[in-house]
Formats: sequence, structure tokens, C-alpha cells
Amino acid sequence: MRPVRAGASHTECVGRVEGPGSGLWHSGPMTNRPDAVLADDPEASAARLLSPRTIRREIWIVLAVSLGASAVWSIVSIVGTLTEPGGLADSVQSMNSARAEPERPWYDLAQQLVSLALAMAPVALALHFLSLDQRDPFRRIGLDARRPGFDLLGGAALAACIGVPGLGLYLTARALGLNAAIAAANLNDVWWAVPILVLAALKAAILEEVIGVGYLVTRLRQLAWRPAAIVGAHALLRGTYHLYQGFGGFVGNAVMGAVFALCFLRWKRTGPLVVAHTLLDIAAFVGYLVVAPRVSWL
Repeated sequence: MRPVRAGASHTECVGRVEGPGSGLWHSGPMTNRPDAVLADDPEASAARLLSPRTIRREIWIVLAVSLGASAVWSIVSIVGTLTEPGGLADSVQSMNSARAEPERPWYDLAQQLVSLALAMAPVALALHFLSLDQRDPFRRIGLDARRPGFDLLGGAALAACIGVPGLGLYLTARALGLNAAIAAANLNDVWWAVPILVLAALKAAILEEVIGVGYLVTRLRQLAWRPAAIVGAHALLRGTYHLYQGFGGFVGNAVMGAVFALCFLRWKRTGPLVVAHTLLDIAAFVGYLVVAPRVSWL
């Protein structure tokens, strides 16, 4: 037998034997090898490769170029709104605005498409980090095609449960002067307005659910955070980067964040969350485009 090298683990010592006359180490199938156990657990497997310090630094980097930056700007925005004459009650927050004059619709469309495409860069970065332990990041966060029926039906149910109360909260906050008016669609009168709004809804859903839920919750689990702390952290983050809308927007999105984080912890899938978020934003963006010119209470 060869001498066992210094520092070898117990399973290495008993699991590797020298075959008769072969001069080679034999590694038979073992269920108690650490790497065999870790291979079945994506969080434990990545934790083996990445130190807690590295994971924390990685989280800060991803958030700094995505939702964390949005949260900082949102805080700055609401401070500016609160210090303006009229405050939140007289404030209007515009979304999905035209990027060029009405006389140049193709230039506007080009800018809209480029902006949507570049917004996917932080998503790609988060997925890249999740792949560092050589696992499929899409499968890991449940953004694959394994359960399309569950994703679609679950997402539609979530959207229905969140959409109506969310609209009620928005109208109540507006009536109390605690929320800005949200102009959700401000494009020129162009034929591609609805397709761009649908793509904008999908972009927001992928960005927020992949980074804010799939990536962040996975990494916090690797850092051994308790489920309640994970849910609270994500709810606070989601509420904060919507704070520019007002306090109603903060509360409504924090509650939505808590529900989505709980669903991910239970289902291990972001698919239903992306579907739900996309449906909610399509209803908000396209609905505003159709309804706003006809009503005054939005």
C-alpha cells in the first residue's frame, strides 16, 4: 500500500485502495464521499468552491450594477420629491417614455430596443456567477422548461392574487397623498408601442426575479441565512427600489417581494414569478396606455 498523504480525509483513506498488481488507485462508487454528497446540493456545492467572503463581495457587485443601484437612486428620488412644492401628492413619475421626437419613430424604436437589450447585462452577470460551481444556472433557479404548465398557471394565479390588492393600495395611497401618480406608458403614437411595452414588462420581470429572487436568495441560503431573514431582506430591497413611487409603492412592492421570496423558497423556481411579474406589468403598462386618456383618477 502507498502511504497516505498528510491531510487526507477519512473517506479518502478508506475509499481508495490499490488494485492487485495495477499500481493505480481505485476509486469505487461511494455514497459517503463529500463530493458525492455535495453534488446533489447546489448551495453546498457552491459553498465548497466559494468562501463566504467571496459570496458577499459577489452579491455587492451584482447589486451595485442592478437593483441595488436602483434602490439608491430611488431613495434620492423620493427625497427630491418630498422637498418639492406639493410633495408626493402633486408628483408624477413617468415610465416607458419616448426617447426621440415623434418625427423620428424609427430612431425612437432603435433606442428602446437597445435599452431593453443592455438591461439584460446584469442578469447575465448573475447567471454567470451562479454557474461557477459548474451547474446549470437556469435549472438551478427554476428558469427552464421542465414545468411549463406549473409556471404558467402558478404565475397567473400569483398575478391575480397580487394585482387587484395592489391596484387598491395604489389608489388608497394616492387618495391619502402618500404616492406619486404613476404614468406607466408615455410613448409617442406609434404602431410599435404595445410590443415595446410588452418587452419592457418582460425585461423588468426577468431583471427583478432572476437577480432579486433567484440569484440573491440562492446566495443568502449559501451564507446560512434563516428563511425569515432572506424574505425580509428581499422584501426590503424590492420595496426600496420602488420607493420613488411613494410610500404606497414601497409597501405594496415589499409585500410582493415577501410573497415571491416565500414562493421561491418553497418551489425553487423563478418561472412562475417571471410569468406573474410579466402579466402584472403588461396589465399596468398597456392598460395605462389604453385607459389613461379616458379617465382622470389614475
